[in-house]
Amino acid sequence: MTLPPSMTAILSASLIGQPRVLFLDEPTTGLDPNARAMMWEIVRGLAADGTTVLLTTQYLEEADQLAARIAVIDGGRVIAEGTSHELKSSVGGEHIEVTLAAGQDVEAAIIALKPYTTGAIQLDDDGIRLAMPVAVTEGLTTRVVRALDAAGIEVNDVTITRASLDDVFFSLTGHAAPDDTDDKEGDTPA
Repeated sequence: MTLPPSMTAILSASLIGQPRVLFLDEPTTGLDPNARAMMWEIVRGLAADGTTVLLTTQYLEEADQLAARIAVIDGGRVIAEGTSHELKSSVGGEHIEVTLAAGQDVEAAIIALKPYTTGAIQLDDDGIRLAMPVAVTEGLTTRVVRALDAAGIEVNDVTITRASLDDVFFSLTGHAAPDDTDDKEGDTPA
């Protein structure tokens, strides 16, 4: 697994003199998954060695994986900043989804789950999957499963989902994060 020669040359030149601060502008754009993983390891290594890396990226998963602090920019302005966890917590978005075994008492399941929700419990059209907003705490999944078991409810699956940085961006801006792979008419400079 190697980086493309052009990326290797640019990165090598940037690291001469062991800079205390390194600016990387979308360093993984156009890289295949192997080269992208290698670049992530390089960035992590630089940060571990004490280099401050300022990274711009449209790939919010990349920011989530690499950044100690994140600034969300929309329209050229910083609209939020913090750790990944702080930003995700600011928009909520933690949910538990419970898939019941066939033939279970949905009303009994809702009653058993009520103490753990921070909002309305939603039931899917099949009547076997419930989704509810929660405040994720240590041992929450265990408590939910035990409550359902005590109510005699058989469960096929329990999943906790958390807000992503994409969710944060959408919540803060009202639109999805830009995708640099879309070339819409009028977006290309003349």
